[in-house]
Parts: sequence; structure tokens; C-alpha cells
Amino acid sequence: MSKRTIVAGAALLVLAVAPGTASTAGAAKPVERTLYVGDYFLTPERLSVPKGSTITWRWPSAPGDLHDVYSQRRPRGVKRFKSRLAASDYRYRRKLTKPGRYVIICTLHPQMRQTIRVRR
Repeated sequence: MSKRTIVAGAALLVLAVAPGTASTAGAAKPVERTLYVGDYFLTPERLSVPKGSTITWRWPSAPGDLHDVYSQRRPRGVKRFKSRLAASDYRYRRKLTKPGRYVIICTLHPQMRQTIRVRR
């Protein structure tokens, strides 16, 4: 095997696996995340996900106080969304398709806050 053949082969290998090439470029794929509604807290408080991700808020199985999730702030053009009031064994799901910052609160306890950043 000649030196020229080895160098050419190495160059092709680098091009095939180099990050940022057409095969690996583009936006991150949407994900599914489960967030939790507890008694007087939403967790995690901050989250960043790619656009198109599906968020599921989950209430605990043991009864507690009533809580909901409400989109207090959201990107321009996104309609407000709100779950029903629940104390336990409830899930609310929302697909976030528009990039920007979403501030989620409980309407009964506005100190319960969560910020979700949706990336492009």
C-alpha cells in the first residue's frame, strides 16, 4: 500500500465522520419529557428542549392539594393552554412546536413557576 493511498483513505475517513457535515447537521430531534406537579412546586423549575417536543406534566398518585398548569407567558402566536385542576393521578400533555420561552404556573398558587425554553 502506498503512502498516497493511506493519506487519501485517511482523508475520506475524516470527511465521513466529521461533525457538522450534511449528514449530521440540522436541528435536534424532538423529545418527550415528563415533568412533575407536587404540592406547591413544579419540577424541574427550568428546562430546555428542541421544538416539537412533547411535555407531560404528571401529578402524584397520593392525593394532595389541587393544582393545574397554565401557560402564563408563551411565544407570540401560541394560544394559552391550561390543564384541569387535579389533586392526584392526572397527566396533562402538550406538544411545544414554537421556539421561545414558556412560563408555566399553577393558577391557584402562582408562586409555583416553571420556565421551558424551546430551541429551534
